[in-house]
Amino acid sequence: MLVVNRFRVPESDHAAFRADVERARAALAERPGYLDGTIGRNVDDPTLWVLSTRWEHVGAYRRALSAYDVKLHAVPLLSRAIDEPSAFELVEPGADLNVRAARSLG
Repeated sequence: MLVVNRFRVPESDHAAFRADVERARAALAERPGYLDGTIGRNVDDPTLWVLSTRWEHVGAYRRALSAYDVKLHAVPLLSRAIDEPSAFELVEPGADLNVRAARSLG
């Protein structure tokens, strides 16, 4: 699964935000089920940042959010994200998408 969190950050806060987002990614990276993550900044609008992470499954991501280090270092940052859906299914050839049913947490 893919998680995309976008942030609107004033230019005066870029240095502090960069340190916060790097700390958040590091905390998430320690959790079971984390596959990889990237931090980016928009080339046309430098106030728009993104934290993108990939997980084995939705359960791994949701469990990661309840870990102490993640609550301490990532959740405060994630609460500053633009309010929009952030969790995405990966589109694989032949896979059924958006099935309306209870899903396993792994």
